[in-house]
Amino acid sequence: MPLELYLNDVVRLRKPHPCGSSEWTVVRLGADIGLRCHGCGHRVLLPRRTLEKRLKTFVSRGPDYPGDTEQG
Repeated sequence: MPLELYLNDVVRLRKPHPCGSSEWTVVRLGADIGLRCHGCGHRVLLPRRTLEKRLKTFVSRGPDYPGDTEQG
């Protein structure tokens, strides 16, 4: 099952970026996922499959995440 990613999700990867930060924000979706480093602002494009292997956890989910919908 493919990984459900949304814009502005904050993810933690297994290995830290050379600047020391392990947290990234999702800034682009598609076959390649765009990420922005929280430490230095560097932007990278990773194939979706590579990101699925490197992903450790979600720190927070973006505003479009369906689990945040309140009813009532």
